[in-house]
Amino acid sequence: MNVEIRRGSSRFAERVPGRLTQHAFSFGPDLDPERLSFGPMVCHDDHLLGRGQGFEDHPHAGLEIVSWVLAGSLVHTDGTGAAVTLGAGECGVLTAGAGVRHSELAGDGATRFVQVWLTPDDPDATPSYRTASVEPGAGLVRVVGEGGPLAVGVAGAALDVARLEAGGSVTLPAAAKVHAFVATGALLRSSLAEPLSAGDAFCLTGPSSYEVTAAVPTELLVWSFAA
Repeated sequence: MNVEIRRGSSRFAERVPGRLTQHAFSFGPDLDPERLSFGPMVCHDDHLLGRGQGFEDHPHAGLEIVSWVLAGSLVHTDGTGAAVTLGAGECGVLTAGAGVRHSELAGDGATRFVQVWLTPDDPDATPSYRTASVEPGAGLVRVVGEGGPLAVGVAGAALDVARLEAGGSVTLPAAAKVHAFVATGALLRSSLAEPLSAGDAFCLTGPSSYEVTAAVPTELLVWSFAA
């Protein structure tokens, strides 16, 4: 198993009035040949929006776009007719497919959400949008993918979420590729890694599972990919 730590401090920061976005992968003018993708994941963005701020109506195609709200509320509208407000602990999956427009704006207060773009198996699928509310627990709770409430157009892709108390441990999935993001809190030093804090991520390649332990109350967002 290969383990790479990607520090939050090394992300590409984009600041515009009312928004701070931290890109974990190459995005726009910020090109890093070492950070183009991880399996089907081509974008992992951590967004902090001011009240009413965010992304006005814009187009997408050929992507599965997954948004997990950490704090505040996110108002999503799109060309499929969806008009939904997601709160903390809620997830939305947009299949952009053959092409769709959408907007994402913070609600009545500051909002933080993490958004992932995946390369789909069928880039010309009919656009659709679906949501689910999930209560994370001390273990991994499936949100997206097989066994979870939300489907995604990438075979073998799954998103699990865990909320750990200080000292709590969880075993990451055994998959070909695993991306584990520390959304809040911190992880203790382990045999394979230095301590990780909010904004840091593991990138694991190989079929072995791996246990992590929280130093303080911590929320983890864990993507696993079959290839």
